[in-house]
Amino acid sequence: MAEAARKARVAILISGRGSNMAALIAASRADRSAYEVALVFSNVPDAPGLGIAADAGIPIASLDHRGRGGRAAFDAEVLSILRGHGIEYVALAGYMRLLSEPFVTAWEGRMLNIHPSLLPSFTGLDTYARAIAAGCRLAGCTVHFVTGELDGGPIVAQAAVPVRDDDTPATLADRILAEEHRLYPAALDALCAGRLRIAGQRVLGLAR
Repeated sequence: MAEAARKARVAILISGRGSNMAALIAASRADRSAYEVALVFSNVPDAPGLGIAADAGIPIASLDHRGRGGRAAFDAEVLSILRGHGIEYVALAGYMRLLSEPFVTAWEGRMLNIHPSLLPSFTGLDTYARAIAAGCRLAGCTVHFVTGELDGGPIVAQAAVPVRDDDTPATLADRILAEEHRLYPAALDALCAGRLRIAGQRVLGLAR
């Protein structure tokens, strides 16, 4: 019987409930998945997602970012934790921290984020309300590589969601989140399987 292929070791970084984290963990359990979730880390020690991850049998770690001597010093501690767990790829899933340049450089080409808009439109926060206020007919989500530019890294995948006339930020968010849960695991799997290639600002190789 052929030996199963080794799965890449992924850390998921969260700050809250970990909705996308749960979707990534669930997808990792498939036999054909190219990755395993080897760690869930949070900068919020009581983040609800940590409990969800622990219940799923995933190793967890946390470190309060407050009082750590600034962004770079905190990120250096996080980097040490990730390396201590043998992490090869990083997935940001509602991690509400701006990252320092050394941390981004350490994971260049190996760190993804999911953002609740069709980038490059509506970077930053309050994306649902801003899309509605702008009269957009389509909103959605984007998986992208993380670079030093906020929400500006090369785009791996996107999913569009129609904006309804009666939408509120909450109803639009619910429909976009369902697409995030589908899109993010597929993108992370493609990265960990070595199928993605960055050509300028374009990412090639998502499809199997």
